[in-house]
Amino acid sequence: MLLTVSSCSILITAYLGYQSGQTNLTDRVFSQLTSVRASKSYQIESYFKTIRNHIQTLSEDPAVVDAMQEFTTAYSQLETTPIPPQFDRQLTDYYQKEFLRRLAITEKGSPVLTSFLPETQASRYLQYHYIAGNPNPVGKKHFLNNAGDDRQYSRIHARYHPIFRNIIEKFGYYDMFLIDTKGTIVYTVYKETDFTSNLTTGPYNESNLARLVAKVRQAKQRNYARIVDFEAYAPSYGAPGAFIAVPIFSQAKFVGVLAVQLPVNEINNVMTGNRNWERDGLGKTGETYLVGRDYLMRSVSRFLVQKPEAYFQTLRSLGVDEPILKRIQQYNTSILETKVQTEATQKALTGKQGTKIIQDYRGISVLSSYAPLEIDGLEWAILSEIDLAEAYAPTYSFGRQVLISATLLMLLVTLLAMGLSYLFVKPINQLIRNARKVESGQLDAMAKLTTDDEFGELAKSFNAMVYSLHAQTQLVEEKNRENERLLLSVFPAAIAKRLKRGEKDIAENATNIAVLFAKITGFSKLAESLNANELVTILNDLVTSFDETAERYGLEKIKTTGDSYLSVCGLSVPYLDHDKRAVDFALEMVAIVRRFDLERGFQLNVCIGIHSGDAIAGIVGRNKLIYDVWGEAIDRANALRLACQPGSILVSEEVYRRLDDLYEFEPAPGLEGNGKAALRAWQLKSVQKPVRTEV
Repeated sequence: MLLTVSSCSILITAYLGYQSGQTNLTDRVFSQLTSVRASKSYQIESYFKTIRNHIQTLSEDPAVVDAMQEFTTAYSQLETTPIPPQFDRQLTDYYQKEFLRRLAITEKGSPVLTSFLPETQASRYLQYHYIAGNPNPVGKKHFLNNAGDDRQYSRIHARYHPIFRNIIEKFGYYDMFLIDTKGTIVYTVYKETDFTSNLTTGPYNESNLARLVAKVRQAKQRNYARIVDFEAYAPSYGAPGAFIAVPIFSQAKFVGVLAVQLPVNEINNVMTGNRNWERDGLGKTGETYLVGRDYLMRSVSRFLVQKPEAYFQTLRSLGVDEPILKRIQQYNTSILETKVQTEATQKALTGKQGTKIIQDYRGISVLSSYAPLEIDGLEWAILSEIDLAEAYAPTYSFGRQVLISATLLMLLVTLLAMGLSYLFVKPINQLIRNARKVESGQLDAMAKLTTDDEFGELAKSFNAMVYSLHAQTQLVEEKNRENERLLLSVFPAAIAKRLKRGEKDIAENATNIAVLFAKITGFSKLAESLNANELVTILNDLVTSFDETAERYGLEKIKTTGDSYLSVCGLSVPYLDHDKRAVDFALEMVAIVRRFDLERGFQLNVCIGIHSGDAIAGIVGRNKLIYDVWGEAIDRANALRLACQPGSILVSEEVYRRLDDLYEFEPAPGLEGNGKAALRAWQLKSVQKPVRTEV
């Protein structure tokens, strides 16, 4: 009762404190996220406004206006310039080896060369000099100021190019374009494959830049600037590209379009705080990012930057296709690749702003602050988020402290209650410990209680039970050992193990074994002068000697039937020299019988037949089990034994061929082959000094 009352009061107090702390912490984190989101919104909106103002100012700069007109005129002069064949060959080679090879890495199909090659003479001429024939590597083509061809275009390029290159480097633009009134890009800084292409009829006429330029050309309004959202841009090898463009007027005449490719890195620097998320107050897992109308990212994910391997693993677990992962890895950006179709994104893209606990694009619970961005021409949302686990870490820590304090308090009350009952339950605990020892197999665990109360009587009964169990266990173990010895005496060791495991149907094909069939002669005559006990004793001594010798040579006794002895070599344990082992054992059997005759004055002898071949071995019977072998090899060894003279050893043709160089044989009369043709047999005549083979 004390434990119940104390526990309830502690748990209720802890729960109320935890809920209050969590609510206050959630409000504080949401306020911080909203502050970060508002700050980033202001920065990104100001950044786009600055770019818009800057490009409008550039379009009114006399140098830009003059450059637009001069590049247009110089470009048109090249329309009739003859193109040497080597120019076209080198240009084709550049597209195949440089541009299409890199573009194919992230494209779903195989880009067609003819779809991208420039067609007009001016375009081919300029792409050769400033791209294919440019000695600078890809990514550094903009360092060439003058192509050295003494053309008007090259002289104009040498005059303006350093200025424009300095502009994009100072303001961080990716590229800058001058586009004539027909939609032809007559100048770019970085000289990618869109240089000199026509955005109306050329290979990039369906790009976002082409659509943007078409709208600006149609508008033909001063102080007009338009932005187009990110899309995969083929001249940049499929990397995301966004553009802003303004018309260029010479007095009241529309002369072209000025466009710049927006710098992805600058947008990322604003959104990531130059990769200092913690300095922005976003902790270890917080980030601020942009999402477009298509629910795809418009800025890089923090987790791709900091932990790319874990980022890819998370996307794979969410079922993101491998081609998308490949493009993310290729461009090292999540822009236009990572989908963020969350509840917060949907609300922000409908013009709403607020805070909510949601599942983010990684499937992780986060605190999210969301709002739409106010950028003319773009429908973007901005989100500031932090993992719920990190945001609630202080609450979790407080909860752990409360839990620890409550646990310690309940432990103190528990110890007090246990102390009062310890003396009463001490004898029971001792009996429990002894019972567990018995359960684990320790059968000498006796209870040491000498009291005269009920616990003492229980201890005496327990000890008597343990003593009886110990005696019965010893008896069972002794019976098991006797059974094991009996199995090993009747069956080979491998068969005995299988029988102990409970196998019943044991049968196997034995290949390449040596079979020895022997018969002791003279027992019938000996039986006339000895009684049964003496005769059995003599036979047992002989068989025991045979068994011990067979074990040394690696043979297994299969059975003895009266005075017949059957053994094999290579059945359980394969031997390469099974024939030689059988012959050496046969010689030992002859020697054993002779020694036996000399020692006891008998006239016994032995007939032995040996054959090598295949047989079948297995357990026969259910109640009375017999391990036996049978087959042609057994029959032939038996036939040899029946035809053998006492004291002789007959071997088959197979054994003779393998051992002819070790032993001396002589032909024996042909034998009947059990319904087959006559069998050739060889009698062991003499032997070189044999080398005993020990197992």
